[in-house]
Formats: sequence, structure tokens, C-alpha cells
Amino acid sequence: MSTGKKFGLMIHIQEPKSPQEAVNMDWVTELPPSGDRSYNSCLVIVERCSKPPIFLPCHMDDTAMNTALLTCNRVISHRGLLKNIISDRDSK
Repeated sequence: MSTGKKFGLMIHIQEPKSPQEAVNMDWVTELPPSGDRSYNSCLVIVERCSKPPIFLPCHMDDTAMNTALLTCNRVISHRGLLKNIISDRDSK
């Protein structure tokens, strides 16, 4: 029995009309520990209109709340509120 979302036709994602309208977000995990806080993952956020990547060091065991706080403190506070955040549905 499958617990995932049913497969179907792909949905076309509209191109953003202005910067900060939409971002893609994903994690790079299982990196060697680095820095004084021993970060072992990286949250990568790419603004879809102008494409500058934002790399945020994090930990593989960070929760959804940690990720939300990191995004608010390091991205939204500097660039403003985002209309769309696109991410895959994996656990990390």
C-alpha cells in the first residue's frame, strides 16, 4: 500500500514576474562537518527570477521549525516575504 501522493501529469510552474516572487529550496546533506558548530548540511535557496543562490549551513537533524527560523532570519528579513517556495517532498 502506497502512502505517497498519486502520480499524475506534471504541473507547469509559472515563471515569476519579479524577483523574490518564487524560490526553489533543497538540502545538500551528509557533508563533512565544518565550522565551529560542526555543520554537516547546507540549505540551498535559489531565487527563480534572477537565480542568485543562497547557501545556509545547517545540521542534518534540523527540524522544520529550525528550517523555518533559518529562512526567516537569513532570507526573509533581508529580502522580504516570498510568494512561493518550491521544494521537493523528501524528508531532507
